[in-house]
Amino acid sequence: MATFHLQIVTPDRMAYDGQAESIIVRAINGDVCILPHHIDYATPLGIGEARVTDGEGNTRIAACNGGLLSVSNNEVRVIAVTFEWQDDIDLERAKEAEEYAKKQLESMSREDRDFTIAEAKLKRAITRIRVKS
Repeated sequence: MATFHLQIVTPDRMAYDGQAESIIVRAINGDVCILPHHIDYATPLGIGEARVTDGEGNTRIAACNGGLLSVSNNEVRVIAVTFEWQDDIDLERAKEAEEYAKKQLESMSREDRDFTIAEAKLKRAITRIRVKS
């Protein structure tokens, strides 16, 4: 099967650097699937699940939190705020983060300036739990 070169980087590490058959990520307007020879493209990323099928047909799942995806000349780069492979997620920590964010939201109104931040924390925790499960 045809492949493309994929790099996934975060501020602290290179999460992936190799050939891939596809990547599916959550953009801010919905999921995007990139296949070999995709037209040049760029989009901001939202909070959601990512699926990478490597050059040998193996699929890995990760939790991706924001960033940018760019496609140029059959090269795909994901620059993510955080990118956690399923095996690296600490389920207990994610559940604790979910509970903490829920408690924060319960004590706030939508007009509170930190409401959006707490809401994003909840989305990240829920995504991490879903990916790990």
